[in-house]
Amino acid sequence: MTDQQALAARFEEDRRHLRAVAYRLLGSVHDADDAVQTAWLKVSKRGIDEVGNPTAWFTTVTAHECLDRLRERTRRGEVLGGDDLLPEAVSPAADEQVTMAESVGRALLVVLDRLSPAQRVALVLHDAFAVPFDDIATLLDRTPTAAKKLASRAREQIRGTEPSAVRPTAEHLDLARTFLAASQQGDLEALLEILHPDVLRRVDRVLVGGRVPTELRGAQEFVEESKMFASVAQSGEVAVLDGVAGIVIAPAGRLKSVLRLDIRDGRIHVIDIIGDPVRLAAVRITLAD
Repeated sequence: MTDQQALAARFEEDRRHLRAVAYRLLGSVHDADDAVQTAWLKVSKRGIDEVGNPTAWFTTVTAHECLDRLRERTRRGEVLGGDDLLPEAVSPAADEQVTMAESVGRALLVVLDRLSPAQRVALVLHDAFAVPFDDIATLLDRTPTAAKKLASRAREQIRGTEPSAVRPTAEHLDLARTFLAASQQGDLEALLEILHPDVLRRVDRVLVGGRVPTELRGAQEFVEESKMFASVAQSGEVAVLDGVAGIVIAPAGRLKSVLRLDIRDGRIHVIDIIGDPVRLAAVRITLAD
């Protein structure tokens, strides 16, 4: 076996790990595979003769490539996140994108997309893959203390733990989970139990056709309508929206809409479904757990 063959074999041992790193940083299976392949080209030119920990070195090269891509996306003003998949997409790549998003967590991918590239890299590398802050600092061209602060601020943003942050009660989050599960399973009786009889459903016109009213009132009316959107609910995950319990709809980890729930006295009184890009960008999203 030649030195290049040995290097290739060693890199292949870590490819699954490197792919996981790249996916969490980029939110796209295609982009992750591309970043890992680019990392391999860079590694293959340099070799690892003077590298004490090949896995750490491969991770650093891959993360640096992802960081460059995140910064380029930011410069172009792109939305960070998963591949654009049509609902009817059934290709192996599409299936894998959905599987990867489910394994990481749709809500987490959505929130990670709203971090700066440096925050995302610092948080993911340290918290998900135990990369030391000294190494992260070198990658980001920051001090270790600055790298720690980036990760700390990122945690506060995704968990909503800043001193001024408002959080829903556990009861409200449980009600949101019940609402989502009932919507996904088509359990109409369970929905009726948690909806106020005079519940108001509002939806942005961009999300529905011309025949669907932007406002609908009544629990029974909403339950009947919900039958049409059971497939959409499959891409939902409970999150905190502007400090209240809600649901993000994020197929393959790409945010499409949110449902903000107004809960009072143990019942849902208002369901505000937001999909307008401007309104959606203004919603503050943090993790429920």
